[in-house]
Amino acid sequence: MHKLFLNSTVVLLFLVFLWGACWPIYKSAVPYTPPLLFAGMRAFIGGCLLAIVLWKRRDKINWRENWRLYCITAFFNTVLFFGIQTVGLNYLPGGLFSILVYFQPVLLGLFAWIWLGEMMTPVKIIGLFIGFLGIVVVSLDGLTFHVSVIGVALGLLTAVSWAFGVIYVKKVSDRLDAYWMVSLQSIIGGGFLLGTGNIFEKWSDIIWNGTYLFGVGYGAVFGVPIAYILYYKLINEGEASKVGAFTFLVPIIAVFLGAAFLGEPITYLLLIGLVMVGLSIFIVNYRGNKELLSFRKTTNKIKESI
Repeated sequence: MHKLFLNSTVVLLFLVFLWGACWPIYKSAVPYTPPLLFAGMRAFIGGCLLAIVLWKRRDKINWRENWRLYCITAFFNTVLFFGIQTVGLNYLPGGLFSILVYFQPVLLGLFAWIWLGEMMTPVKIIGLFIGFLGIVVVSLDGLTFHVSVIGVALGLLTAVSWAFGVIYVKKVSDRLDAYWMVSLQSIIGGGFLLGTGNIFEKWSDIIWNGTYLFGVGYGAVFGVPIAYILYYKLINEGEASKVGAFTFLVPIIAVFLGAAFLGEPITYLLLIGLVMVGLSIFIVNYRGNKELLSFRKTTNKIKESI
């Protein structure tokens, strides 16, 4: 048991580092590429790579029955999430943007209460309030250095779209294979972003240097297949609450990697807001085994009534 706990912790820390490193890596690549083409390429290639790994279990796709579900998850989790975040990184430092995006677990707690009937305890309400104050503090950082209002709005919009995507996935999770869902939503959403980028952007604007190729490669290999394989491995081992609790480390990693490698500023207000958002995420996501069982029962009842 102790060995299993240690192994899952190591895997989780590695996963959190992969997520945290995404932000400075993508931030360094966006000056060399139009955003929609960049988002589309890493999602589409990543989805195809994951499909190759999963090909032997292609019988689990059930495309005729589930194609609408795959398209809806692609809209929220790829088109909106990848598309908006890539545009938003043009306006804010990667670390600051990640703080706004990782307000998602707090929004998820609120949306799950509204639409899935998840229990909203006084502790979670306090967590939501702390998270809201943390976002206000981060936004006030404009008093220290210029923060784009557009960038802040895009960061929060990315968090909202991600939260809606997760809520929808929870509703249909018993009808879809988790791994194929990630693969197909990435392929479908990535294809849509590439098609849209082909209309409104120019391929000739891409500067095919090492920084850009590393950004695409990292997103396509680590950002989609490896990250989600590790993520669902942990979920299948019953580590869902642990993954949620460790999420608060992602923006912390992003902030300090951005400062170390991109020279992004770290101010007192940014640190205070980061701590408040991290604390909020931890409070909202932390739940014991009994609450997890209660949540699953409630979700199943709601699914039956839909």
